[in-house]
This record gives sequence, structure tokens and C-alpha cells, in this order.
Amino acid sequence: MKMWKKNLIVCWFGMFITSIGMSQIAPVLPLYIRHLGVNSSSLVEEFSGIAFGITFIVSAIFSPIWGQAADKFGRKPMLLRASFGMGIIIFSMGFVSNVYVLIVLRLLQGVITGYSTACTTLIATQTDKEHAGWALGTLSTAGIAGSLLGPTIGGFVEEAFGTQNVFFITGALLIIVFIATMLFVKEDFVRENKKVDSMKKVWNSVPEKSLTITILVTFFILTLALYSIEPIMTEYVSKLSRNTSHVAFIAGLVFSASGLANIVAAPRLGKISDKIGPHKIMLGALIVAGIVFIPQAFVKNPWQLMFFRFLLGLASGGLTPSVNILVKKITPTAITGRIFGLSMSAGYLGVFGGSVLGGQVSAYLGIRYVFFITSSLLLINAVWVYFKVYKKLNLKEIV
Repeated sequence: MKMWKKNLIVCWFGMFITSIGMSQIAPVLPLYIRHLGVNSSSLVEEFSGIAFGITFIVSAIFSPIWGQAADKFGRKPMLLRASFGMGIIIFSMGFVSNVYVLIVLRLLQGVITGYSTACTTLIATQTDKEHAGWALGTLSTAGIAGSLLGPTIGGFVEEAFGTQNVFFITGALLIIVFIATMLFVKEDFVRENKKVDSMKKVWNSVPEKSLTITILVTFFILTLALYSIEPIMTEYVSKLSRNTSHVAFIAGLVFSASGLANIVAAPRLGKISDKIGPHKIMLGALIVAGIVFIPQAFVKNPWQLMFFRFLLGLASGGLTPSVNILVKKITPTAITGRIFGLSMSAGYLGVFGGSVLGGQVSAYLGIRYVFFITSSLLLINAVWVYFKVYKKLNLKEIV
């Protein structure tokens, strides 16, 4: 088996687990914060929002930094650092005595992340051109599926084993990722003994700045769209469901439908993009995703919502691979890690922004407007991609 294929298997498992580690805390946070002695409902909501959001904000800041370190020291050291550090930090969350220590550990978790950035850079730089779309498409399923399935998995583990064990089990799995990475990931990396350029110089060396900005914004809009429904999912399912005894479970299934569809679609759409071009897949996926959001506002029961969320997952499965493939193709190898770091920052900001957008729009306008506004953002983005990416890459044969 070729080295990049072995690395792909380990990276997929590692990204899946680290993504779960980032997102699994969402359904258990309020319960754990109450366990730590906070009894006021308003304070529980406030601390939950801070503890959940701070990880993604800090991750957005540090992703380019770890991307730069990956370009300088190699990708494998960054994989080992991130998996071991996250394993220890998440495991330690099970021992905290108050909510403030929990928030500090969530902040540190955001600082130490970077596994996904290093994995994506490693696979992008190792994989030959003919298989890049399939490899990056397959890899992208790990991050999205882990993020979308994480809340469901966290809720299940909490119910089956207790709140603290969510952290212990996730931390132990990340240590297994560290061991697997150490033993099985191989990298031929030659360190360049030269001064690391500033981010300004790196950006000046990007040959397609306008194209790169469009791709980063598209990734931000995609993740924002996927997570805009997260804060309102349980409430929306509750309104749609006649049986209120299993609302949390049904909401988890609805939310996870997108992740399951993404696992199915991303490798296949990545493979197709190798043949017809990732810019065509990106444009088509944005249009379909934007349209699929609209009927979600008019569904009559949770199963109809689940069906359209599954369709959304199929469409979004073509977006993340397209983003990664385009970044790989238009970025010089020496700065690939840093640009992928910016891409991950855009994704983390999208997760946070989507959660805030969904909650605020629902509170002031109503749940159904979340779908209308998100659809509008995706379709506007599709128009932008058509003029800035699709038409440009059809004229310039760089894909």
C-alpha cells in the first residue's frame, strides 16, 4: 500500500476523533455545568455559550500558527502535538471542580488544536494529482462527520456512562490517535533552515489572492450554514413532533443526517472533481445546498426535516473537498500548511458564527427565518463563486 494511503487511513480516524472532541461537549455542557454547582438557568446558558464558543474562536486564531509550524517542522510533529495535547486536556476536564477551570481548559483546547490542518496538508502534499480529489474528499468526511455526529455521540455516552465519562472516554481515544499517528504515519519531510516568513510575506507570495479569498469565504459560509440550525434543532423538532418523550434523541438523528450523507457523498464527489474540475462541483453544490434549505422551513414532521438534512449533507459533501483541492492546486507547496491553516480558521469561525446566527435569528424573527437567511447566503455565495471561481478557472486551465 502506498504511503499516502496508509497516512489517509490514520488521518481519517484521527480527524474523526478530534472533531468529536471539539463538538461532543455541546449537549452535555449544561448538565456538567449544573453538576459543577451552577444552579441558575440563565447562568448555565451563559457559561455554556462561553465554554462552547471559546474553543472555536481560539482555534481560528491558532490554526494559521500551527499551519506555519507544519510548513517549518513537518506535519507529523504537529499531529503528535495536537492529538496528545487534546487527549490530556479533554481527559482533565472530567476532574474540574468549578466552571471557570472548565472554561480555561476549553480555551487551552482551542490553543492546542491543529490536527485537522496538519492532516489536510500532509495528504494534499503527498497525494498525486490523479487521486487528490478522492483522497481529500475522503479525508473531509472525517472532520464534518465527527463535528456533526459529535453532539449525538456525546449525548449517548452521557446517558449511558455519565457526564464525566464523556471526557474520560474522548481523552482516551485521542491518546489512541496519538499512538496510532506515532506508529503508522510516515512523512518524508526536509526541513528548510531559513527564517520563517511573516504572514504578510506569505500572503504576498500567494499567486491567486482573489481566488483564495473567495474559497476561504465559501468555506466559512458552508460551515455557518451547517451549524446555523444547531442551537434551534431541539426546539424545532419539539414543535414538529407529536411525541415529546424522545425529542433530544430525534433532534440528534436529524442533526446527524447531514454527517452521514457527507460520508457517503464526499469521496465520490471528490473523485468526480478529479475528472471535471473542483470549481464545477463547488458551484453545483452551493446551488443545491441553497435550494435544499428552503423546504426545511415548511416541513410538517421531523422525518421530513431529516430527509432534507440528508440531501443537504449530500450537497455539502462536494464543497469541502472542492475547497481543499483548489487550495492545493493554487498554493505553492512551501506555504500550503499556512493557507490550509487559514482555511481551518474560516471553518471554525463558521461553526461559531452559525451557532450565533441561528440563535439570534430564531429569537428575533422565528425559527423558519433561519432557513431562509441561510439559503440566501449560500445562493449569494454561489453567484460570487460563479464569477470569481467558475468563469475564471474555465478560462485559465489551472485545474
